[in-house]
Amino acid sequence: MISGFIRPDGKVGIRNKVLILSTVGCANNTVKRIAAQVEGTVALPNVKGCGQIGKGIDIMRRCLANVTQNPNVYGTIIVGLGCETTKPHELAEHVRSLSDKPVEVFTIQELGGTPKAIAYGVALARKMVAEAGLVPRVPVEPSKIVLATNCGGSDATSGLAANPTVGACSDILISKGGTVMLGETTELIGTEHLLGERAKDDKVRNDIYTIVQDLEHQFIANGIDVRGANPTPGNMKGGLSTLEEKALGGISKGGSGPINQVVGYGEIPSENGLVIMDTPGYDIESVSGMAVGGAQVCIFTSGRGNPVGNALIPVIKVTGNPETYESMKDNTDLDTSGVIDGSDTIDSLGEKLYGILEDVCNGMPCKSEAYGFDDFAVYHNEEIWCTCDLS
Repeated sequence: MISGFIRPDGKVGIRNKVLILSTVGCANNTVKRIAAQVEGTVALPNVKGCGQIGKGIDIMRRCLANVTQNPNVYGTIIVGLGCETTKPHELAEHVRSLSDKPVEVFTIQELGGTPKAIAYGVALARKMVAEAGLVPRVPVEPSKIVLATNCGGSDATSGLAANPTVGACSDILISKGGTVMLGETTELIGTEHLLGERAKDDKVRNDIYTIVQDLEHQFIANGIDVRGANPTPGNMKGGLSTLEEKALGGISKGGSGPINQVVGYGEIPSENGLVIMDTPGYDIESVSGMAVGGAQVCIFTSGRGNPVGNALIPVIKVTGNPETYESMKDNTDLDTSGVIDGSDTIDSLGEKLYGILEDVCNGMPCKSEAYGFDDFAVYHNEEIWCTCDLS
């Protein structure tokens, strides 16, 4: 059984956070200082928000709006400087049009400087946190869960044990009506034909090919050899030989079912089941994009070990390498190396992982969450890897 907090739009949060959201880098320190003074809030700094061009500004604005709709967010306080191209009050109006969640907005300039802005923000945040505390946690159906999947620091055990175990867990959630996101477009290269065969219709199949081919064309146009960055030196040291080998292991995180939709970075899926999001290969940006797209929780595999967390969603860590589990046990929630030595099976470990997923959804902190790791970064590069128009 899973429990959560029901939002005005009917979605379900497994955490109950008040978001302090910066619209521009100039407001980041103010946002951080507000959140530091009010328990129950989370700060999301923004490295840009001004001086952007092309698709970069479109991605930024979409993500700033959609992140407020993550089900783990009770309400949002938008903090701007006051002269940025991403206008705070206009953003707040757009956010209010998306749902009935609480939204407040102010700028540092209109309040007369940092100390006044911090005091004003702290007062708003304390009031909103108190209101959030009145929302009860109630039993909900697993169909309300959107699971992000990601891998980082992969080695040869990732594709043999950890990723297939996540795939088995994904199949269980999807069988219960839930949604699973598969991302990292750079690591789909070489497997797009296999994914295309699983597409529910021609549009989804074409979308899969589009995001991979567009990425490849951008690499070529900019004179970039993707093999110089993927597999990474750590991947190769861990036994991965080619991008295709890495991709074959990576796509197994999505399980065995049909692919029902492909969405752009930070877009909110309209379909249940298995969904591909066009995200970059950098882990923090990839997980953040799926959180922006509505995932309430993430399962993250790592053969070599990885401590990354997320500001909005719990990140459950899985490894297939027994040495990594022993050396990084404090960062890892499940060891799946039994698949390799024959002491366990993918299906049984998939069921165990689903049990951990349920526990985390019900409030148990995973390792990265217990440490308070709050990584978050929206992808901003306006030259390479801008998501395609899939409409």
